[in-house]
Amino acid sequence: MGKGVKAAVIGGVFAVMVGGAGYGAYNIMSALSGDGGGTSGVAAEKKSGPPDKDEVEETTAKFFAAWEKGEAATAASYTNNGAAAEQLLTAFGDDAHITDVKITPGAASGTTVPYTVKAKVAYDGKSKPLSYRSELKVVRGLTTGRPLVDWQPSVVHPELKKDDTLVTERSASPPIEAVGRDGSELTKEQYPSLGPVLDALREKYGDKAGGSPGIELVVRHTGGSAPDTPLLTLAKGKPGKLATTISASAQAAAEKAVKRFAQSSVVAVKPSTGEVLAVANNRTDGFNAAFEGQAAPGSTMKIITAAMLIDNGVTSMNGPAPCPPSAMWQSQRFENLTGMKPDESATLANSFMRSCNTAFIKLIDEKPLTDASLTQEAEQRFGLGQDNWKTGIVSFDGSVPEVSGPDRAAGAIGQGQVQMSPLNMASVTATAITGAFRQPYLVSPRLDDRQLAQAQGLKASTAAQLKQMMRLTATQGTAQEAMAGLGGDIGAKTGSAEVDGNAKSNSWFTGFRDDIAAAAMTEEGGHGGDAAGPIVAAVLRTGG
Repeated sequence: MGKGVKAAVIGGVFAVMVGGAGYGAYNIMSALSGDGGGTSGVAAEKKSGPPDKDEVEETTAKFFAAWEKGEAATAASYTNNGAAAEQLLTAFGDDAHITDVKITPGAASGTTVPYTVKAKVAYDGKSKPLSYRSELKVVRGLTTGRPLVDWQPSVVHPELKKDDTLVTERSASPPIEAVGRDGSELTKEQYPSLGPVLDALREKYGDKAGGSPGIELVVRHTGGSAPDTPLLTLAKGKPGKLATTISASAQAAAEKAVKRFAQSSVVAVKPSTGEVLAVANNRTDGFNAAFEGQAAPGSTMKIITAAMLIDNGVTSMNGPAPCPPSAMWQSQRFENLTGMKPDESATLANSFMRSCNTAFIKLIDEKPLTDASLTQEAEQRFGLGQDNWKTGIVSFDGSVPEVSGPDRAAGAIGQGQVQMSPLNMASVTATAITGAFRQPYLVSPRLDDRQLAQAQGLKASTAAQLKQMMRLTATQGTAQEAMAGLGGDIGAKTGSAEVDGNAKSNSWFTGFRDDIAAAAMTEEGGHGGDAAGPIVAAVLRTGG
């Protein structure tokens, strides 16, 4: 969408200075008081408690009647945030070009009233009917005791959130027909969690894919960088075809897998090329955490830490990595998962596949390691943390900052200040098993001549040891149960990341099967194999 249309910002108190300072000040004070835009006078007797049935019915009837007539100021006066309500209700007619509004309330449930909105959207000689359902709640005004509509952006449309507005215009970004690597079309209807990704691809590549713009009613996310969300197409543009790297089979498996666990995300990549094969999220906020999430990755980070230990000659896969019950680092005690048996004679491979925290903590102060060693390994070998990935849409590149004190030890086991996304960890696995860093991408760089990020990658001997340790983890270690039944060349690493205030740890898991690598994260999913593990295994099972 073009950005020249006047935007009505939802949320906060914004005084519209019409007819002098007194009007603006009045709206500010009424919004802050929680008593809406004001009407003539205040009730003689201030009531308290929830509004009764008659008050709910009368308030909603007046609010709906004014809204239907396009009388934004009057409708806003029946809400507890008159300034914000008036702006959005004004935009409903002026910017979204919605007319002939008819609102039909349903049966109230207490103070909550569902309703259906039927209207017409007309712009530039094109028009189309609009119909949707929403609901509102009637509350008691804080200072006057008046029954008022509790103002939320969703009162106007259920897709609206804070700082959103509605706009109808000729789109700046033509529609796209996104296709997967096999040429099949990728749609929001078939792959729901791809919706935000497809919107982002359209915004970036719509004018490069050869299409022509149409006319649309959209949600404009004024407060952030998210692309517009289309609600209704008045005139279809000509879609341009945009080739992506998505595998239809892997995407279908990813969509199904994340639905099993709330607040889950997964990414799959092709290690030999860096192509993204699948990206799926099951989140209540619509956030593309698979690409943009920033969270401690737990013990999946031990892939990078093990590489650092090997590259710096501290130990090797078959070298010593004792696993004591606890380890002290600069006055902070670190322990293993409950029930893990100590093993003072353990090798790095053994401590890796059992995910022994103390083994890694004990080794990070060995010479020649410094506070910068883990950061250097992540950046120079795995291509992380340099803010230069160009995947085709917005993505996070991981962060492994140089730190000292307890956070240095915590970082070695994926806690502290280390931050990753599932995309980052899928890439880490791809680098670990091939030895080469190939920046993940969703759209070929040939389309827009963008330069992909570069990194040294790993020595062949280091990659061989990491791959073998991941194989052992998948067949004999903590990932064994999740990876059971998968054929081919397989490997994995589990992770559990503690988050302050959460009852359960975040579940992380990354693994590979032949030429597909995947990583998943489930918020408060527990151990790595409990939630994230089954998600990754389901995607790997498709073979890409």
